[in-house]
Amino acid sequence: MLPKFLLADNSQVLPDKIFVIHNEQPRFIVGCDVEGFTIDQEIYWIDEEPASEELKSELLEQAEEFMDLELEYEEELYLLENEEEAEDNKEKPK
Repeated sequence: MLPKFLLADNSQVLPDKIFVIHNEQPRFIVGCDVEGFTIDQEIYWIDEEPASEELKSELLEQAEEFMDLELEYEEELYLLENEEEAEDNKEKPK
């Protein structure tokens, strides 16, 4: 089973954009600025766009929450790896 959301980028062509992909019906891709979900936001519907504005709003809120949590987790992981690397370098005799 695929995850409900995925993050994607194309840093060589669109370095300031990130994409959130929704893999469940209705499937869609949200392209936005890496600095903010609502900045330069474009929605690409793979399946038919829902008629319900409430459903669309709920799906976009879920996509934004997913993106924020994933980016926060990646930042924490990066900081942790740098701390571990610094500790390893301190322990090595010169």
